Amino acid sequence: MAEIQSNNLRNQGVDEHPEIVEVESVVDSRQVEKGGAVKGKRKKINKRSEVWNHFTEIVDKDGKDKAKCTWKFNHESARRSLAEMIIVDEIPFSFVEKKGFRKFCQLALPPNFIALSRRTITRDCYSIYMDERLKLKSFFKESRQRVSLTTDTWTSIQRVFYMCLTAHYIDENWKLHKKILNFCPVESHKGEELGDLLERCLKDWGIEEVYALTIDNASSNGGVVRVLRNALTKWGTTVLGAQDLHMRCAAHIINLVVGDGVNEEEMHKSVTAVRAAVKYIRQSPLRLKRFKAVVEFEDIETKKGLCLDVPTRWNSLYLMLDTIEKYEMAFERYARSDKDMKTELNYGKNAPGFPSCIDWENVRRVIRFLEHFYYLTEKVSGSLYTTSNLLFPEISEVDCLLKSWEKDVDVKDMAQSMREKFHKYWGTPTEMNKNIFHAVVLDPRNKLGFLEFLLIKVYGKEQGMQHGRMVCCELKRLFVEYKKTVSGGGQTIVLEGSTSASNAPSESDPKYKSRQQLKSAYKRFKIENGFMSEKTELDKYLGEDVEDDNDDFDLLGWWKLNAPRFLVLVAMARDVLAFSISTVASESAFSTGGRVLDAFRSSLTPRMAQALICAQDWLRSKSRIVSEEEDLDLLDDLEKEFDKVHMDSAILE
Repeated sequence: MAEIQSNNLRNQGVDEHPEIVEVESVVDSRQVEKGGAVKGKRKKINKRSEVWNHFTEIVDKDGKDKAKCTWKFNHESARRSLAEMIIVDEIPFSFVEKKGFRKFCQLALPPNFIALSRRTITRDCYSIYMDERLKLKSFFKESRQRVSLTTDTWTSIQRVFYMCLTAHYIDENWKLHKKILNFCPVESHKGEELGDLLERCLKDWGIEEVYALTIDNASSNGGVVRVLRNALTKWGTTVLGAQDLHMRCAAHIINLVVGDGVNEEEMHKSVTAVRAAVKYIRQSPLRLKRFKAVVEFEDIETKKGLCLDVPTRWNSLYLMLDTIEKYEMAFERYARSDKDMKTELNYGKNAPGFPSCIDWENVRRVIRFLEHFYYLTEKVSGSLYTTSNLLFPEISEVDCLLKSWEKDVDVKDMAQSMREKFHKYWGTPTEMNKNIFHAVVLDPRNKLGFLEFLLIKVYGKEQGMQHGRMVCCELKRLFVEYKKTVSGGGQTIVLEGSTSASNAPSESDPKYKSRQQLKSAYKRFKIENGFMSEKTELDKYLGEDVEDDNDDFDLLGWWKLNAPRFLVLVAMARDVLAFSISTVASESAFSTGGRVLDAFRSSLTPRMAQALICAQDWLRSKSRIVSEEEDLDLLDDLEKEFDKVHMDSAILE
């Protein structure tokens, strides 16, 4: 950079020096008298060149005007940035020794940049992990932050199983955080041993206050919950005896519900036939080229190409079908020109057959089913916004949807299969985690009235009202629990028509005790004569009007703004709204086959795998994440440009 800047200055009449360059004075010829004497100095010209953004004008000890470069290459900073790039972008350590990167360093970086070996960059990456871990550990120690946890399992290519432990919390500035705490190998899948491992991880981090644990429905996870509940009881940090500690992963339940519907016999046959047709086209580049020509002839306007689904990811099934159904007429026309297609698809006892009109109709019905669950799973699997307040409204909507589909003759069987699985997990509120109801109430756009409406809509008037009373009772118990633990969080008394005295004496004032006795006597007088209503913060919150449900409503921002009014309730809201209802991020929410480490990370030792995965999570939280999927629209436009370049080149030849 300094070299480029110096060249620019030299081109403008400035001599080059490594850091300081001399600036020649420009003298107008009309100012020069005979004999070379200068009559006067010309008015200083304002600097217009961009190079002056990087240089400052100085005068050296000899009185000469010079320019000093303000930028200096920092080798240590460059090393750290390179290590962070390796971590965040999941680049192998060997990258720094590859020919292309070495050439880039020689041509683009200053000569004093020292090339790094994979051994050195590995040390740098681990050092960053340790630095960031120490910062996060200090935060938990100083803040005594209560967290909610999620666990997930990963598998390496070598069949080594890992447990991923993630903490979710809302800080004092009402910002939601997700931090991976541990990514450690698992020696046993027994619940108690997994629970012991989780407890050791928490003790290592100095975390003793846990609000909820979200895990999938594996049978061994009951043991995990028992171990954690016992640990919290031992530490004396349970909330209501940890009765609502366990939260089942909503995304996993949706997977099970959808799976039962898609596997219904008639729908399964139609999906299989369409999938086979796609495979036939994609097996040959020539077939694919001819199919694209048919698509253009049929004027089918879509930029999405033929794609296949992944068996363990039902969301990929939805994306495949949603794309393919637009090509129905193209498949029909292509089959008329390629006689082998129908022959091959219809050959054999278990042949899928060429998709019929009925198959395409069934596919569209499947898309109708999957579309709602696709967006539902994306919504409940987010980690950058609160999700606990979203689940029960979505459950209610799904219940109403399934009820309406059961009345549709064409999809009745599929809806009944899904509804049976739906009721297994979400059919009885008494077996559901109460926090999903509390979160609805603690959303100021909903409060208790909207929750009662949803309960009646799903469970009928009698049961719905009964469940509503149960939730209200549990919510008050939770409030009382937090009132005991929040410093200074006593019951808030609201006197109708009264105002607070601005000149109240301090506790050290002798008049303070007598004043308090007088106020207590006055309060008893007001209560006995019916002039006073005694309300808690919870009563006050529920008694206020609900907020408008705008798209740009900031839930956490509302609680931050209203925190001074609700000293106890805000502490409760921070924990209830922070817990995650899903164990996975949205991009992998649909996998039922487990999460698998890539080849690079599978080749690492467990310690280095943990260092890279945790450090990546912590560093990415500080910056915007760029999607790894390519922009198909952009690529399509570029390909048209490339075609034009090739045509122009052919003409010139």
